[in-house]
Amino acid sequence: MSKIEFDRRDFLKVMGVSGVAATVAGCDMPSYITSEEGAEEVIPYLSPEEFVIPGVGVHYASTCLQCPATCGIRGRVREGRVLKLEGNPKSALNTGKLCQMGQAGLQTHYNPDRLTKPLVRKDGALAEATWEDALALIEEKTGPSSGLSGGRFAWLTGTISGHQSVLLKAHLESLGSSSHFVHEVINTRVWQAVCQDMLGQSMPRLRIDKAKMVLSFGADFLGTWMSPIHFSADYARFRSGEDRGMLVQAEPSMSLTGANADLWVALRPGTEGVMALGLANVLINKERMDASALPAAALELINQYGVSRTTKMTGIAGDRLIRIARHLKERSPSLVLAGASAAGHVGGYQSVQAAMLLNILLGNIDQTIEASGDFALPQLASVSGGTSDLSRFADAAGAGKLDAVFFDGSNPLFAAPNHLGLTEKFDSIPFKVAFSQFMDETTAHADVVLPMASALEDWGTHVAAYQGGDHEIAFQQPLMEPIYPGTRSFGDMLLALNSMRNPGSYDGLEDYYGYLQSAVGSIPGVLKGEDDEAINVSAWNRILQDGRLQMPVDTRAFTSNLSMDDMDVRDADPAFPYYLVPTPRGTLYDGRHANIPWLQESPDQISKVVWNSWAEIHPVTAAKLAVEEGDVITVTTPDGVLEVPVYIHKGIHVDVVAVPMGQGHEDYGRYARGRGVNPLKILQPGSDAKTGELALYGSRAALAATGRAGRLIKMGNTETQHGRKIVATITAEQQRRNEGDS
Repeated sequence: MSKIEFDRRDFLKVMGVSGVAATVAGCDMPSYITSEEGAEEVIPYLSPEEFVIPGVGVHYASTCLQCPATCGIRGRVREGRVLKLEGNPKSALNTGKLCQMGQAGLQTHYNPDRLTKPLVRKDGALAEATWEDALALIEEKTGPSSGLSGGRFAWLTGTISGHQSVLLKAHLESLGSSSHFVHEVINTRVWQAVCQDMLGQSMPRLRIDKAKMVLSFGADFLGTWMSPIHFSADYARFRSGEDRGMLVQAEPSMSLTGANADLWVALRPGTEGVMALGLANVLINKERMDASALPAAALELINQYGVSRTTKMTGIAGDRLIRIARHLKERSPSLVLAGASAAGHVGGYQSVQAAMLLNILLGNIDQTIEASGDFALPQLASVSGGTSDLSRFADAAGAGKLDAVFFDGSNPLFAAPNHLGLTEKFDSIPFKVAFSQFMDETTAHADVVLPMASALEDWGTHVAAYQGGDHEIAFQQPLMEPIYPGTRSFGDMLLALNSMRNPGSYDGLEDYYGYLQSAVGSIPGVLKGEDDEAINVSAWNRILQDGRLQMPVDTRAFTSNLSMDDMDVRDADPAFPYYLVPTPRGTLYDGRHANIPWLQESPDQISKVVWNSWAEIHPVTAAKLAVEEGDVITVTTPDGVLEVPVYIHKGIHVDVVAVPMGQGHEDYGRYARGRGVNPLKILQPGSDAKTGELALYGSRAALAATGRAGRLIKMGNTETQHGRKIVATITAEQQRRNEGDS
């Protein structure tokens, strides 16, 4: 099906620009829709309503906002309190499953460090204020009489979509600005850019479940890459049956996906594209695979990366490279992925491009990489974040081009490397407003702080960047009444800001709920027939009960552009002989969950460490430094020094030191403050030349022992069997046979 035929001007009339009041006449105030029964009110009860049965829970569908994947959830509510979160089985994205970050959304909601009242900076310090005073100051600085207009005003947010995105864009338009910086540390922007350039679609559907072999260059699709819960279900199907799929993971430091691989390859950082071209060379010149689909320039580039050169650059033995290529040929269709460790270099685009070229050579396009089409309502589509916007924001702030900035869903002062100098540039912006649930590093530097409702108290719509099949709008509804009466809905704030700039445009709207019902009602055929004026309440309730609205899919085919660039692999630096890899984890993520004790207490997927940072190093490196597990070392780059205890294991390249992201907060509440280190701070300057994304995996480091002994707190105390043979083992010869080397 094609996109919904809907004139943009008419669409925006009910989406945030003008003429809304006429569409909302007769809208009821919100009621919350249980998955079992239908409409009921959710209130923390002192005097229970008649329909409440003490001790019996009801379930409400909503959307998880713990990461950008936007999985569907169902919350169990009893006596007006949400007690448990699970996946929504009706969601096409996560089909009833939910990760530990999603489960821990309860502790975000009930967190004792949540902001409960507005704050305004007076005499250099933030002080409590009334909502009236805070909004009056915002109107004074950004309202029609302020004189503020054009690009001197900006929003900086995390990934945003749905009707929140529409209203935010309307607010920018009311100020004559297009400055919207969208920041995410963990992102897929380079992958999306390559897919757009080579296939004509930025987010094709990846069919892990259809593949007989998956070769992943640092794409931790079971941990933090793109949509892990969706891919986990695909992975379960990939592994089922007698002819279970084969997984090969090539990366500098073992991820959760790497820990599940049949073959894990320790890869020198920045050489992922070299390995992909080397595999293509073996497939064409040794395995005689048909390469007629590739242009002459691509073949010329591939022929430059023979086995010996590839081995020298990547550190991978030639016989292992040949075995992997043979498996790729024999196990068709396959799927080649390229994630953060491949994209996070100055030549990241070329590395991901080489991986996609390998997919084309193997015939995976339209087999395990399927066309997904565009979202039917592009106004609601996800605006995905990256790190290039953080650099652009730092440049604009440093050049004095910004007079006022509003922040939501991002903590740039925590995530920004020291070389950006963002703290000083940020403080130079005359007026800064933070929409936040917590006092994090960025909120602490704002001039006005507005306390926001939690995701379990708010209304919204969301569109996942990766849809994974059916296209849908995910609906967010409150699972209970606000815990703190001084917090406000982000949607309500967007309506208030737009009303400041366009008085009268939103008359007749009680709140964001009324706006959402009207906006969804404007989508043809959803809540109204062609001749209907009134909204079909039953249809609206059904959407809330399901937590989703399925949309038509535009099934246009791929387009092909097979241009290729040579690899950009930087030479070693003798003064800094190690590569620093800031690894993402599916607990603290990029640091946004460091204030959640459940996730601090959750053992790391590899090291089993809790409540602290650590530096992963290889046993060879540990021997050179003469350190044991828990000893403190210094990790030094040209941009800073970290002191951190070591964790020693073999699942890392010998030239790599890996420090997980997430810790090292200076603010952010009692559970996060002053705990561990932040590896993002000492990253070196550098960015991907094509996309501008920061080279998060391209920094070089020196290591040194401090002579101080420490201790890592781990949920698993030992990694050896002490001769007890608890875990079955096989010989090296058997393993070589399993890898196909007879």
